[in-house]
Amino acid sequence: MTKSGRIHNVEDYRGLAHKRLPRAVIDFIEGGAEDEITISRNRAGFENIHIIPRILTDVSVRNISTTILGTPVSSPIVLCPVGLATLAHPMGEVAAGIAAANKGIISTYSSSSSWNLEDIAAASSGVKWFQLYIWKDRKLTAEIVERARKAGYTALVLTVDVPISARRERDLRNGFTIPPRPRLNQMGDLFQHFGWFYAQLKSEISGHKMSMGNFTPENVGMRTRLKMLEVVNELFDPSITWKDVAWLKSIWKGPVVIKGVMTPEDAKLAVKAGADAIWISNHGGRQLDGVSGTIEVLPEIVNAVKGKAEIYLDGGVRRGSDIVKAIALGANACMIGRPYMYGLAANGAAGVESIIKILEIEMDATMALMGRPTIASLDSSSVRIANK
Repeated sequence: MTKSGRIHNVEDYRGLAHKRLPRAVIDFIEGGAEDEITISRNRAGFENIHIIPRILTDVSVRNISTTILGTPVSSPIVLCPVGLATLAHPMGEVAAGIAAANKGIISTYSSSSSWNLEDIAAASSGVKWFQLYIWKDRKLTAEIVERARKAGYTALVLTVDVPISARRERDLRNGFTIPPRPRLNQMGDLFQHFGWFYAQLKSEISGHKMSMGNFTPENVGMRTRLKMLEVVNELFDPSITWKDVAWLKSIWKGPVVIKGVMTPEDAKLAVKAGADAIWISNHGGRQLDGVSGTIEVLPEIVNAVKGKAEIYLDGGVRRGSDIVKAIALGANACMIGRPYMYGLAANGAAGVESIIKILEIEMDATMALMGRPTIASLDSSSVRIANK
């Protein structure tokens, strides 16, 4: 449980997560590739955008609801796909789905989720999207796509920025494997976080192992107890091209979102390939280090797409004002990953719901104070990019 009087923002929840989770788990959630420059740029990009307030505007009635891929939602917040969410809490993706449904927003689930996609779908009445990596085995890829369709997922999110795994040095130092196996020198830290350890032990005893829920190593021809980069390099197909998007659309027959776009050139190609939405993402700084922050490339991608597809953005979102800035610059929605993992670690589904509520309250306050009472009233005149 959390003491609500002391919890007012995402950073407060981050502090709680740091107290409750072992160091190796925190490193898995927060860590990035190599020097983690991209993680810093994601956050700095938002700080470089100034809000322009307008005065004497009637803001007595405000509305942060919108529509995403034709679905009415309470706010432009979407939960990102996060692999192995049970590391934060035994209910993992199931808890996140319950929270998203309660708050009336869309949630996206990783093909590397801890719970299987059918159990997640059964637990949540909300709108669900399924995130996919194209595996070397196309038959298995097609099978999981069909499973997602039958389970009621309404959009397919194809992640395209992981041809191979980056070197996430925190995980390498911690010897992080799937399923996790603590080293002897990590046992002291585990026992210092006994609440987490005990909850995970109970979950393991009840039959839910902290591993990939949608497949077993055996049925995908993968070795066991692999480091994360070994899992990616054994399973994912580094040869995929734009032709594979056409193949995917032919077997899915529903909306396809391409996640991992960072340039206007690729955004145009994604539209040409039939993408219904472009998801601007650098994988939260977990893949290629040294690239731009996502909010920095948003304006040029919006200009390139010219309204032919919806545009989403993740990376560095920590305040409702960040979401307002992204919407003003042309995004249709903002995705959050690490923030909801902090809430999940702190208090399960209730913690995730609280994170969403906090961001929505901050959005509402920001829009009132800047004289823009609705999502539709936000545009590029609402903000100024510093040093431009």
